[in-house]
Amino acid sequence: MKTATFLFGRMNYILMFVGLAIITLGYLLMIGGGSEDPEVFNPEIFSKTRIAVAPALLVVGFVVEIFAIMWTPSKTEEESAEK
Repeated sequence: MKTATFLFGRMNYILMFVGLAIITLGYLLMIGGGSEDPEVFNPEIFSKTRIAVAPALLVVGFVVEIFAIMWTPSKTEEESAEK
């Protein structure tokens, strides 16, 4: 019987899920701030969270994703995973 092999290792998938969680958090911090009345200005749309923190989280999340895809385990990690 043939065993299934995955394209990435276990650590790659863990890093991918961490990166996805960081990206999701960045997008969640960016939403909202609208106003019910278009004639009323809501200064919350220019908060530090939406202007600086959320985009920084997105960049960090995408860097983690790229690292997760490019990272290859060392020989000792591969041997311990096979046992």
